[in-house]
Amino acid sequence: MSKPFFTLVLLLVLAVSRPVQSRTIEGQPYEEQMQLAGSTLLLNGVGLRQVAWFKGYAAGLYLTRKATTTDQALSAPGPKRLQIRMLVDVDTIEFSKSFNRGIRRNTPAAQQAALGERMQAFDQIILGVGKVKTNDAIDIDFLPGRGVVLSVNGKPRGAPVPGDDLYAALLRIFLGDKPADPELKQGLLGAPL
Repeated sequence: MSKPFFTLVLLLVLAVSRPVQSRTIEGQPYEEQMQLAGSTLLLNGVGLRQVAWFKGYAAGLYLTRKATTTDQALSAPGPKRLQIRMLVDVDTIEFSKSFNRGIRRNTPAAQQAALGERMQAFDQIILGVGKVKTNDAIDIDFLPGRGVVLSVNGKPRGAPVPGDDLYAALLRIFLGDKPADPELKQGLLGAPL
């Protein structure tokens, strides 16, 4: 066998056997795994928030173990990340309204009352961002012992807001019984695109 032929065969074998490094939706890449707070998180699924033909954002859910149901995602141990990648420019006032509406629709009233002050603190962090632009990456992280951390393009915004119950309420906006977008929910829970 000639050396160039052998090299070509070796490169083809390596290319075929190499695991997928990322998944792309609407041109937005999501790594198959990432590190957060000393843990390896796996990409559970990706989806698209869309109304008719209008595409607002792509999203990816990262957990320490795969989940196919809302309960499994909420009870997954360790840190979690919901990453939103913007497909349009949006004023964060709209984000704040959407988050609050989603919590009202997917969190029992008694739990909403317990979230009150912390949700206001989270709203203030969101509103402090001002505007998010096309291709911005918004990470909503849960860090055990610290709480909910919002980052835009890798830059943390505000102080962590305590409470795994707050993070669960935020995830239910996307994964609850009345999600923002049922197809997005299915995608985040690992349904094929």
